[in-house]
Amino acid sequence: METVVIGVHGMTCTGCANSVSRVLRELDGVRSVEVSLEPAQATVGYDPVRVGIERLRSAIESAGFEAA
Repeated sequence: METVVIGVHGMTCTGCANSVSRVLRELDGVRSVEVSLEPAQATVGYDPVRVGIERLRSAIESAGFEAA
């Protein structure tokens, strides 16, 4: 398992953080997710054989936020 920290721009409330958390947890290969408003980021534990960083970023962006 690997861990990556991805900046998430556009989150303004707990509901936003929950949305980001939900879309990431739905991905096959994601083992853990912690989303923080301050700093605006998501820490994701994942299996790199099953899911890549670009897929994680894409999921965040599909939820309406910017992955940095």
